[in-house]
Amino acid sequence: MHIGLTLARNARRIPEKKAIIYGEKEYTYAQFNQEVNKLANGLLNKGIQKGDKVALMMKNSDLFMIVFYAILKAGAVAVPINFRLTAREAAYILQDSDSVCVFFDGTYRELIQEAGKDNHQLKYMVCVDQTPLPEQMSLSDMISENSSEPDITVDERDDAEILYTSGTTGYPKGALFDHHRIIHVALSTAIILKLGPEDRLLHVAPMFHSAELNLFTVTGTYLGCTQIVHQQFQPMDVLRDIEKYHISFFFGIPTMYNFLLQVPNAEEYNLSSVKRCAYGAAPMPIALLEKSMAFFGTDQFYNLCGLTEGGPGGVYLLPEEHKTKIGAGGKSMLNTEVRVVDEMNKDVYPGQVGEMILKSEMMMKRYYNKPEETAKTIKDGWLYTGDLAIIDEDGYITLVDRKKDMIISGGENIYSTEVEHVLYRHPQILEAAVVGAPDEVWGERVVAIIVPKEGGKLDHEEIKTFCRKHLAGYKIPSEIIEEKKIPRNASGKVLKYKIRQAIRSGHPISSI
Repeated sequence: MHIGLTLARNARRIPEKKAIIYGEKEYTYAQFNQEVNKLANGLLNKGIQKGDKVALMMKNSDLFMIVFYAILKAGAVAVPINFRLTAREAAYILQDSDSVCVFFDGTYRELIQEAGKDNHQLKYMVCVDQTPLPEQMSLSDMISENSSEPDITVDERDDAEILYTSGTTGYPKGALFDHHRIIHVALSTAIILKLGPEDRLLHVAPMFHSAELNLFTVTGTYLGCTQIVHQQFQPMDVLRDIEKYHISFFFGIPTMYNFLLQVPNAEEYNLSSVKRCAYGAAPMPIALLEKSMAFFGTDQFYNLCGLTEGGPGGVYLLPEEHKTKIGAGGKSMLNTEVRVVDEMNKDVYPGQVGEMILKSEMMMKRYYNKPEETAKTIKDGWLYTGDLAIIDEDGYITLVDRKKDMIISGGENIYSTEVEHVLYRHPQILEAAVVGAPDEVWGERVVAIIVPKEGGKLDHEEIKTFCRKHLAGYKIPSEIIEEKKIPRNASGKVLKYKIRQAIRSGHPISSI
């Protein structure tokens, strides 16, 4: 079994079923498979060989899905690139991944041209939707007329993806996966979330990210779901299409749920088709989670708490577990073992903080071209996540912070997520991020970056008073900075290391 075969089987089994809806364009599973085969055969005709790395710098679209599956059917390795990166950052990934070809939206023609100018291994630059620059190709130049299955053998142990980490702490690293690992991600996701062919999925999170790509795009195609694709997240468009297409399952990062709640007259949309929701990729404040349950009219919410290197995989919390364990990450996913250990690799006692580590056949093989980083991360078969967590008496694990984001003030450990959860309870705060800043007396002090709700006015002293009702004195933000938005990467994760850099250098956070 390999990922491309899951599409081919559905083309035979349910050829007339709607596979993709993207704007006015629709594909049945037979049509989807035919377009993929034409491009896969075109890649082979151009000399792309099994195991070659082929990058994509594309926003969500029907073409993203076609290009992704074509790469895999050709036996090549897909390398999705964050479309918000600069030319320098994209150049680094193209070089680091040994990519020989890159597909990109026309929006990024000049960026890709700049990124690839000194790259001697990059043979093809393929613009998918506009007239290419002189040294580039159009998508039609790469497509073959042959729509039959590519004449190449792909095994489940062949490499399939290199997914670059979100780079919240510096340069990203490429996590390498084979088909077997990703197929098991899809199987586990389908079982945990009770997904089936009858489900209609809405893709709004970026597909270059492991959650949207592996948990939902690969799973949705594996099952034969109808998948509605949005190029990017627009709250009103999401509500409109949930009603229009009777979406049955919705996944979003916490920020997306927050913005859906802010849509004027949102209650006028009929969201009753949504039977289950999931959230992940960043911490979900309890207050926001409770409001989101009320908004969608269902308590069938799943917490998916993992990381790119895990597939993504880690722990999850079922809807019924939210009744007694809301705010927790959950217990280990299927085919996964999870522990919380101290610096001596001993399991911590309930209530103690340690590092979450996991072992799974879904986790990455290694970091591509980075043996030293791999050795630091994978030890004796265990993936060391860098996430600090606690485990309770019932075995439920809750993340409290990243190791590098923990604040130490006056010798006391302060977990930024705990302070953020309190700030999100404030009625006038839309978003919040907490970091540590250097302090001559205490070592570090707590700094809160907050975004007020539209029309809201914030009294900083009142916010501190509010926090004192829920937090020990040493956890109270000593400084509050108001901003129009929180700096995040395209995966929705707060760029705390950049916020810390800006504070230390005296630069405005808005410049990030």
